[in-house]
Formats: sequence, C-alpha cells, structure tokens
Amino acid sequence: IHGHSWGGYQTSFLITQTDMFKAAAAGAPLTNMISMYDLIYWNSGGGNMSIFEASQGRFRGGPWENWEAYERNSPVYHVKNVKTPLLMLHNDKDGAVDFTQGIEYYSALRRLKKPVVLVQYKGENHGLSKLENRKDYSVRMMEFFNHHLKGEAAPDWLDKGVELLNLDDHLKERVF
Repeated sequence: IHGHSWGGYQTSFLITQTDMFKAAAAGAPLTNMISMYDLIYWNSGGGNMSIFEASQGRFRGGPWENWEAYERNSPVYHVKNVKTPLLMLHNDKDGAVDFTQGIEYYSALRRLKKPVVLVQYKGENHGLSKLENRKDYSVRMMEFFNHHLKGEAAPDWLDKGVELLNLDDHLKERVF
C-alpha cells in the first residue's frame, strides 16, 4: 500500500488497524489530528482548522468538541499495533503537512521498535520538486517494496541507514 498527503495519512492509519499489507510507503502523512489542528498550513498561510472541520477531516468541530474522534483517527495513538514495514517520506520544509507530524509518528514507531525507515530530502516541500530527489525516492521505494514483497536482499541504506554526515557522498554514489 502507498499513499501521499491525505493518502499518506490513510496508509499510516491502515497499518495501525490491520496487518494485511506486507509493506507500506507513506509520504507526508498527517499522523496526529490533535496537534495538527492548530498548526499553520504554510503553503497558503492559513490554518489547518478548516481541513478538519469542513474538508477532508469531516469532524464537524474542533478537538475540544470531539476529542475521542480526533484521537481515534490519529495513527500516532495506535502505533503499538503496527506490524507492517513502513517507508516514510517527510520533508523538512513541508508547508502542507508539518514535518513534526512525520517525526511524531517515526519517533513513536522507533521507540516501540517497529519496522520503519524515514527518508527526508532537505529543503523540499510537500512533494519532491528536484528531479534527482524524485528519481532517488522512486528507486528507494522500488528497492523497499522489492525487498519486502519479492524477498530481494535489502539495500545498504535500508539495512544500515545513512548517516547524515555521509549523505552527500551516499547520494553521489546513487547518481542516475
């Protein structure tokens, strides 16, 4: 399963509810409805409240009127149930779904020793605008799914991670 933005939210939520998927990739997922509600939607300068009350969220009010629904629909509060390996993309300059949403979910999953890998492209917004980053992420997603779905060997970046200090050298090795 794979999704980005609201689809990333749906992917992140689904893997907390079922183990029917062998692997998942979530891009820019919204993971905590309560903390996201009051954040700024930087790409427009507005708030997130309308997203939850009148748009995709459909909550009919803020968290104060319906705390249980906001909590129930927030993947971060259900991480203990995750069994599905997750590849998560969340960029540091995301102006739609704040980077803290990805960090909350990633940190909770790591704390519980769940199978998760975070990929972040410095300076990128909600999607990937730089061609080299789009290519790199496409290859990483293919390698991730090939490993988990086809049993191919895990690439080094997936198995051992990439140290931030060695990131530039690592990316030069992956030039397409």
